[in-house]
Amino acid sequence: MPVFHDQLHRAISLSAVPEKIISVVPSQTELLFYLGLDAEIIGITKFCIHPANKFKTTTKVGGTKQLNTELIKSLKPDLIIANKEENDRGQIEELSKLFPVWISDINNLAQALDMIHNVGLLVDRQTEAEVLFKAITAGFKSFPLPQLNLRVAYLIWRKPYIVAATNTYIDSMLQLCGFTNAFEAERYPELGSDDLIRVKPDVVFLSSEPYPFKQKHIIEFQELLPQAKVLLVDGEMFSWYGSRLLQVPEYLEGLIAEL
Repeated sequence: MPVFHDQLHRAISLSAVPEKIISVVPSQTELLFYLGLDAEIIGITKFCIHPANKFKTTTKVGGTKQLNTELIKSLKPDLIIANKEENDRGQIEELSKLFPVWISDINNLAQALDMIHNVGLLVDRQTEAEVLFKAITAGFKSFPLPQLNLRVAYLIWRKPYIVAATNTYIDSMLQLCGFTNAFEAERYPELGSDDLIRVKPDVVFLSSEPYPFKQKHIIEFQELLPQAKVLLVDGEMFSWYGSRLLQVPEYLEGLIAEL
């Protein structure tokens, strides 16, 4: 039986190439479809919206943090692909007792590329994964960009305000762009208005996900931080780490040019 290791260094044994796969991470779902696993994917989450045509026709097994574990059990997958941050640990541990579960742990581009390589091996799509790996690497050949001396507050939630701070994948993307994170705390701290005012960011990015910031919210932050430039940004470009990475360099370069 082949043995694979996930990004938590857990050993995963498969009796054969998986023919019934459930993906509970949107970015990795998009990757699996990109690798050509149309027939093999039998379950996705309600947030796995790309590609749109597959989202419409594939069984939904709940949300990333609220999986329908009984439905998953009834589907009897050969493999579940999950993520340390995006999924509920208790639910994943429950499923791991019954099915092979491969878990990613991604905080930077190098780890995202490692995930793509290893998922390709796991699902017998090594050639396709290698082509994708090389294309993404070529796209990022000009990164990291020079330091821009701009401090960025990247908002992912409102009421309460939550930012993506250090030791996150989003922060690694900001660093590739040459930005400095305005917050030195780790992960995703909750903030008050006073905290945002105190750090005086040069730029405020309002992400399209998980909170759907809109044009109307720009006014709210511009009044709070009149010295800052406030922009809406595509959260998928900053936080999806699968095949979406093909589009990210062009997007980031355009964003930097706008600033």
